[in-house]
Amino acid sequence: MSQASSPTVLVAGSANLDFVVRAPRIPAPGETVLGGGFRTYPGGKGANQAVACARAGGVRTRMLVAMGQDAHAVPLLGSLQAAGVETELLKRDGAATGVAFVCLSEDGENAITVAPGANMTLSAADLPSLDGVACLLLQLESPLEAVTAWARRARAAGVKVVLNAAPACRLPEELLDAVDVLVVNEGELAAVAGIADPGRALAALAVPMVVVTLGGAGAVARRRDGRRWMQPAYDVVPVDTTGAGDTFCGALCAALARGADAGDAMREAAAAAALACTRAGAQTGVPARAEVLALVAAGRLRDGAALHARFPSPPTGSPT
Repeated sequence: MSQASSPTVLVAGSANLDFVVRAPRIPAPGETVLGGGFRTYPGGKGANQAVACARAGGVRTRMLVAMGQDAHAVPLLGSLQAAGVETELLKRDGAATGVAFVCLSEDGENAITVAPGANMTLSAADLPSLDGVACLLLQLESPLEAVTAWARRARAAGVKVVLNAAPACRLPEELLDAVDVLVVNEGELAAVAGIADPGRALAALAVPMVVVTLGGAGAVARRRDGRRWMQPAYDVVPVDTTGAGDTFCGALCAALARGADAGDAMREAAAAAALACTRAGAQTGVPARAEVLALVAAGRLRDGAALHARFPSPPTGSPT
């Protein structure tokens, strides 16, 4: 399938330059920890997901993104273009390109602080034409008013809306009503639903499909008719988990845009996220489609006990 004839995914969201310091552990509040290596990597949830979508193959990927007139924009734009993402770039005078400060621990976990800069200048009017777009992929590192307007415009145009509700917050009903697929981690699920118990929170959200990522345990998807898909994580040794969730979102959206069913989309997304954990950097760690399919074929899955413990099976006779 040529790029011109491939389904199109439009990503609207953030790009940040990540400043990453490795340390023995993530500091506690008020604590100073002596770190080790330091590097910068292209990042930002929107840009990470756009790169993951493009590398997943079989789709044309475009991105609406805002950056400042500064040196930090150069590696971000270069990374997007190298991955094959077509950018709808808005250069903002007087606003800095977004940056993120990442502390990465020896066990691969991270703590992140973001200074969004130009990302927060995006507005409802900035969304480009949706002609030919199959799927609109959104996150919450852009103004909530703009994200809501984009989702409603896409819904009115018959475009599938995928929202990664991160960073977590309670969402207005008008945004949730325009979402076809909501992707959250366990903490984000509780924040969006306003319910601490994950099983109850998953059932409470009136979105056509909700996907919950659970790190090393895997992921679960629930369709509004009650059908569920339980996807254990692939067994890898993590090096850097930064961007793994974004890789999951981009790969999932690409698969859905290609017409994959939920089960196949979940498998590809979980495999892509697992491979991303084995490499440093949010975008530099995103795998190519051939690597993802090889891991899926190998079937090296972790035990699903932790996944089923968080989301027990529905009563007998209910859809699964």
